[in-house]
Amino acid sequence: FVKIVQLTLSGLLNFIDGLWSSCGDERIIIFTTNHKVRLDPALLRPGRMDMYIHMSYCNPQGFKLLASNYLGIHGYHHLFGEIEGLLQDTEVSPAQVAEELMMSEDPDVALSGLVKLLKWKKLEGDDANAFDIQDVKRQKG
Repeated sequence: FVKIVQLTLSGLLNFIDGLWSSCGDERIIIFTTNHKVRLDPALLRPGRMDMYIHMSYCNPQGFKLLASNYLGIHGYHHLFGEIEGLLQDTEVSPAQVAEELMMSEDPDVALSGLVKLLKWKKLEGDDANAFDIQDVKRQKG
């Protein structure tokens, strides 16, 4: 026997407000959504949600930071130009880039893998998002 419980807006608001009242300023609550405009204004009022951070696709500046963090590259690499150009033409999240960079500790191998991923995504366009990342890795291998 499984009991299905539906969460109402009122229940969610009471839960959030209860967290704030029991914890004071010592809590950070993170909400994520792909459609902020669909949220009820009661959720978005000051005191419940005080900061909004837009998480965009990976850009060249974000890529360089990831390459520095994951591969220790603090300057120029011969594949940077190609990768930066591909990032302008594709929609890939920083998490997808980071995942690819973690595939190897060798910068040449990791960056070559990223080039392949970005080229594949550029060719496939939006259809590439329908596949699981494991499918991408199998096709590259």
